[in-house]
Amino acid sequence: MPNGSPAAESPPEPGRVAVVIEDDADIRNLLQAILEQAGFSTHACEDGAVGIEAIRTYQPILTTLDISLPGIDGFEVARQIRSFSTTYIIMLSARDEEIDTLMGLDAGADDYLTKPFRPRELRARIEAMLRRYHASTAEQEAPPPTPVGTVVPAPAGTAETADTAAVEPEEPGWLSHNGLRINEEMWLCDVDGSPVELTRSEFDLLLAIMQGARRVISKESLALELRGDYATTGYVSDSDKRAVEVHMANLRRKLNDPVGSPRFIETVRGVGYRLADARRAARR
Repeated sequence: MPNGSPAAESPPEPGRVAVVIEDDADIRNLLQAILEQAGFSTHACEDGAVGIEAIRTYQPILTTLDISLPGIDGFEVARQIRSFSTTYIIMLSARDEEIDTLMGLDAGADDYLTKPFRPRELRARIEAMLRRYHASTAEQEAPPPTPVGTVVPAPAGTAETADTAAVEPEEPGWLSHNGLRINEEMWLCDVDGSPVELTRSEFDLLLAIMQGARRVISKESLALELRGDYATTGYVSDSDKRAVEVHMANLRRKLNDPVGSPRFIETVRGVGYRLADARRAARR
């Protein structure tokens, strides 16, 4: 049973919608209270099928999802949600084995939290997600940043390489490399003109790598990016790094980008990731 009690709630903010999919009434009520305290308008569901329809109807930016649901389990619910929605999924479960965490992320979850959980910890993860969401929203409303094709300074925790060619110049707002394009302002990604649907975590990882060009970006830096700890240092566990690996594997699958002969993303073993060499990719 979760411990602690949330403080008085704030009025819902425009566009801040959440769906709670949880069959335990006590936990469901607690999750609603935490989310309403954070300014969300919430919609609670007791089973996966109803939860899927709620996401179609309300188009939430955040969804909390229990694994042990009646009927359809949380893993299958996450897979179905991912077929039509980019809502940020926080999966909740009493299972604390690493394989369960990896299965949840592989099914499409962005984050995984074990029960019993502290309301304060869940709130912190929600706030980290909101920082990323508001940052992307603010960038959509702001004038275009550094011109596309300019070498971006390496993020904290990245290693400089001899080959630091920038991504290809593109139309304003787009970063392009070997036929892969990404637009941070419009939250779009395509390969050879065909759109690619990415989760928020996959999009953030790809954007960080595209902005880094041929600089190697460490798994630690990418884990901090996913947590919303921008330009800061912090503890990164093996589980955090494994989560990055799972998200990267899902991203590669969607981009049809095999590890052995990458067109877009190159793995630097034991360090992290960078954009693949354009010349090498052209010889594929």
